[in-house]
Amino acid sequence: MATAKSSLKRMDNVLIVVDDLDAAIAFFTELGMELEGQMTVEGPWADKVVGLTGVRSDIAMLRTPDGHGKVELSKFHAPASVRFGPEITPSNTLGMRRIMFAVDNLDELVDRMTRHGAELVGEIAQYENSYRLCFMRGPEGIIVGLAEELAGSQ
Repeated sequence: MATAKSSLKRMDNVLIVVDDLDAAIAFFTELGMELEGQMTVEGPWADKVVGLTGVRSDIAMLRTPDGHGKVELSKFHAPASVRFGPEITPSNTLGMRRIMFAVDNLDELVDRMTRHGAELVGEIAQYENSYRLCFMRGPEGIIVGLAEELAGSQ
């Protein structure tokens, strides 16, 4: 008798551990994400899931306007968060470097994000006749990619 093979259903969310939860929420909501909810997570089940003891963390869940993509932000109170390496790292540093978002009106969004403290990592570039894109760095070194599909490239 053959056993059913498990399969991936979807990507549910990406977790970003932050020290300043309010600043990170402000960054992602300015980007256009919607705050779905906030709560404190603690107790034996949380310890088991993350493999730490005495976990107490405030979390915020944000979702993209289409409802499919989510970012979970977490501020650990116990055990305290650990910073590994420099906060500002180059794009070729090993590990997860950015989250990419499809956007409309890239120039207006970059201008708005810059007024709220975000910085361009490089510059806005065009890939063939398909996309204009850039990377922006927000609070705590968080990098997001922004890609605007050009008309007629579909």
